[in-house]
Amino acid sequence: MKDKKVIFSILWLFATLNYLYCDVVTLMDPVKHTSIQFTQGFLLGASILVEIPIAMILLSMILKYQANRFANIIAGTIMTAVQILTLFVAKPTMYYVFFSTLEIVSTVLIVWLAWKWPNGFQNG
Repeated sequence: MKDKKVIFSILWLFATLNYLYCDVVTLMDPVKHTSIQFTQGFLLGASILVEIPIAMILLSMILKYQANRFANIIAGTIMTAVQILTLFVAKPTMYYVFFSTLEIVSTVLIVWLAWKWPNGFQNG
């Protein structure tokens, strides 16, 4: 697997599945069920945030080098920062720390690989 586009797409798929499964496990956590009212604005923001890694699965495969590298660095940085910040919102559960660690490692790896991607080398 030397093609960077495939590597990025697989890493984004891995991160996305971990985001989703963490949310599924959270729904099964009886302690996490609270009476918080989610506004339409909050839900729209959450939807946009979740769409970033989903879109990057596709964009990593179709964007040309410069746009691909830039998009992976920006999206990976955003998702890493958001995930780190969520660890400080409340006391995280063990499963949340587990999923967060996998998500952070995968998005940091994406940023690092995109940063190190040699200029002009599609498969390098």
